[in-house]
Amino acid sequence: MNETKIAKNDRQEIFGWMIYDWANSAFFTAVIGVLIGPYLLSLAQNAVGEDGVVFDLFFFNVTAKGLFSFCTAISTISLVIFLPILGAIADYTHLKKRLMAIFCYIGVIAGTAMFFITESYIGLSLLIIISNMAFAAANVFYNAFLIDITTEDKRDKISSYGYGLGYLGGVVMLILCILLLNNAESLGITTGLAARISFLAASAWWGIFGAISFYMLKSRKADKEVPDNKNLVTVGFSELWQTLKELRRLRYTMLFLIAYLFYNDGIQTVILMSSSFLSQELFTQAERTANLDKTFLIQIFIVAQVFALIGALVFERIARFIGAKKTIILSLIIWCGIVIFAYAILETKFQAVIMGGFIGLVLGSAQALSRSLYSQMIPVGRESSFFGLYEISEKGTSWMGQILFTIIVSATGSFRQAILGLIVFFVVGSVILLFTDTTRAIHEAGNLTPEEAAKET
Repeated sequence: MNETKIAKNDRQEIFGWMIYDWANSAFFTAVIGVLIGPYLLSLAQNAVGEDGVVFDLFFFNVTAKGLFSFCTAISTISLVIFLPILGAIADYTHLKKRLMAIFCYIGVIAGTAMFFITESYIGLSLLIIISNMAFAAANVFYNAFLIDITTEDKRDKISSYGYGLGYLGGVVMLILCILLLNNAESLGITTGLAARISFLAASAWWGIFGAISFYMLKSRKADKEVPDNKNLVTVGFSELWQTLKELRRLRYTMLFLIAYLFYNDGIQTVILMSSSFLSQELFTQAERTANLDKTFLIQIFIVAQVFALIGALVFERIARFIGAKKTIILSLIIWCGIVIFAYAILETKFQAVIMGGFIGLVLGSAQALSRSLYSQMIPVGRESSFFGLYEISEKGTSWMGQILFTIIVSATGSFRQAILGLIVFFVVGSVILLFTDTTRAIHEAGNLTPEEAAKET
């Protein structure tokens, strides 16, 4: 079979690609997003005390309460160097699917190993870092496959459907895990064991459904070959430099990436800080001590995931009429409305549920359409390299919003003012995107717009 002539828009292959989102989102939503942080906190506090020091790093101390965020920070910093080089290597080989599978199952193995951790918070921390890195690395190749399997006119739809299926998988796994945790005592097991079984189940889900994706996805021959005087490692570093240089030439692609840096930072910070915000604003100290806030926050998280599925599908339809760029800007305007609502209006739990629904709606649309729009601005043969930068933008920049949030809370003592301050990220991102000529960016990358591609089919 000639791998360079594999047809695009094959339904079976597209289904296989979307199934991977269903597979890995279950693990990320249930384990990384909800369950592993409290479990790590309990292990660390049992070992060193409630506010005990886990690591003394000279400049600052990592306490038990800050250990999970420290683990995510370490994995993020590592990804900044790691992902673009991996992507560059993939662009020079036919190993895209193999590399995606390798990192998928590194993550699966790390997640499975979490089941066996009952005391060692150090061991669990290492597994969190490994699984988070492996998840992101596999996603570089997964996102790059979107270009291989679809033409430009189908990309918004397929990207949105992929995200939608991922949100659905995440909700299903999270509900199953919560049911197990809530009924642990009646089943004759501890909540700790129930949490570890949840880690195991989510990892198995990722691995089993991931295998279906790898069976259906087809390897393509690379557009470039490794020069005789170089190996894959040196090519990876040199290709990273070339990608950054080419990004300077593709100035509208670079503008889009900068816009994404800002508005995605705002999105990620709202998601990360919403639990603390709602807990402080809607619950008394006594209610927080009784963990009533945690039960409510899990319910809000499920609501947001369900509406994210709806948003990914609904806004894809809107994008067909007004285009992906205008639809993203529309979602960012709604994001501005959300933080204003949280600052000025939010008073009741019912209002919080409504806000959670709106967060989900625009979360799914912004992520799905940003991915598909960016994929059209990438030169042929550079997919993995450029998606390495994109993955860093998605996973590695929410520290800006968290720093701003922390500064405002420290200066004012108000979570409401801090959440309102995040509006700057949505406004700046929207303005930059507004002045980004996405059509020209697509043409400068040597590609067709969805409308142009539709006319040729």
